[in-house]
Amino acid sequence: MSLFERWLTLWVALCILAGLVLGNLVPGLFAALAELEYASVNLVVAVLIWTMVYPMMIAIDFGSLKDVGRRPRGLVITLVIDWLIKPFTMAALAVLFFDHLFAGLIDRAKTPEYIAGLILLGAAPCTAMVFVWSQLTRGDPNYTLVQVSVNDLIMVVAFAPIVAFLLGVTDITVPWETLILSVVLYIVIPLIAGALTRRALMARGGEAAVAEFTARIKPASVLGLLLTVVLLFGFQGQVILAQPLLIALIAVPIIIQSYGIFALGYAWAFVWKLPHNVAAPCALIGTSNFFELAVAAAIGLFGLNSGAALATVVGVLVEVPVMLSLVAFANRTRNRFPA
Repeated sequence: MSLFERWLTLWVALCILAGLVLGNLVPGLFAALAELEYASVNLVVAVLIWTMVYPMMIAIDFGSLKDVGRRPRGLVITLVIDWLIKPFTMAALAVLFFDHLFAGLIDRAKTPEYIAGLILLGAAPCTAMVFVWSQLTRGDPNYTLVQVSVNDLIMVVAFAPIVAFLLGVTDITVPWETLILSVVLYIVIPLIAGALTRRALMARGGEAAVAEFTARIKPASVLGLLLTVVLLFGFQGQVILAQPLLIALIAVPIIIQSYGIFALGYAWAFVWKLPHNVAAPCALIGTSNFFELAVAAAIGLFGLNSGAALATVVGVLVEVPVMLSLVAFANRTRNRFPA
């Protein structure tokens, strides 16, 4: 890893600070950027996420996708954790902390909204950021793509029923336009662009040309991550600084859930003796969240200034440093897994 990547945790922390400061100094700028959206998807954030994903899509060799079926265990771990375990453990933790342990520390009228925001996070497995985490752990890009693609297909039909069940609501409005547009923006467009770029590079110079090009544009992926962090924290900068205790309380169940889900997925992959380039993405996909969808759904269902919207943004606050710590752990334990 380059010097810049080695200190990625520091740059993320500085970008969080920059977002909070700028969000309070120039709130009008972030308000204007927040209005650049369609179907509750912020277009500026969408472009930045595209910048993150595109370099990794170029590395995908579609010819090797046929081999993924020979290794179904990694996909089984991902699907069981994402759809049969994670949403329900997140809901249980949300109820435990906000209905019981934190009951005397928060506004009781807002409790259902905080719980709803955490449920939305838990029911939306990662779609875009996981490519960054997979790349940082040297994961198999083809296998990661298959895992994410299958998750997306399941999300279209499972997200609404799971959220409705966990919220105890039968007529919940799910932003289908937001979900479909997000998948197109974060997966389909960069995937097509990456495939076309790879084909052109292979025709010009083979794998060497692909490796040279991806190395040259790799910094753009990290830059996209950092600018996304600045924007998201700029959008909620005033609220976060005004209620630091509340932010810390919301973060507690999210942190417990993140480390618990990673431990489950990573241990399961270890027991099944999966290679590290499959095991690490398996655990990280379940741990990470599709926060773009969760934030959009929270705003659409409960409003921009709701407790649900705040909880989903705190999910972003927690996710980046937690995921970087798990990436570091996965890299340190690489030699414990089969080659």
